[in-house]
Amino acid sequence: QVQLVESGGGLVQAGGSLRLSCATSERTFSSYTMGWFRQGPGKEREFAAAISWGRGSTYYADSVKGRFTISRDNAKNTVYLQMNSLKPEDTAVYYCAAGRLLTTTQAMGAAAYAYWGQGTQVTVSS
Repeated sequence: QVQLVESGGGLVQAGGSLRLSCATSERTFSSYTMGWFRQGPGKEREFAAAISWGRGSTYYADSVKGRFTISRDNAKNTVYLQMNSLKPEDTAVYYCAAGRLLTTTQAMGAAAYAYWGQGTQVTVSS
């Protein structure tokens, strides 16, 4: 079983920054595509960012591109989401997800991810 634990959420003013972390003890972490999804109030869960298992290619939703950066540290079994220039519309519960050897298309959708964290709340005030 792959256990994912998110941290780093909180309350921040518009224009501010937060860094989310997602940690796991999974020994085969390096073979997993890692993604971040978010779900705002009354909205469906949506893709935010992902990083691949091989070369570490990154993918972003248009809504966050240029503001968010996803990265991974395989030695620490941890994936990060650096969020800059935050906007009120970024307010959501952010979920970390893991899926083994996902394709580019799969990485940008929720269906192929087998493991999910409990989520961490990010609130951006105006």
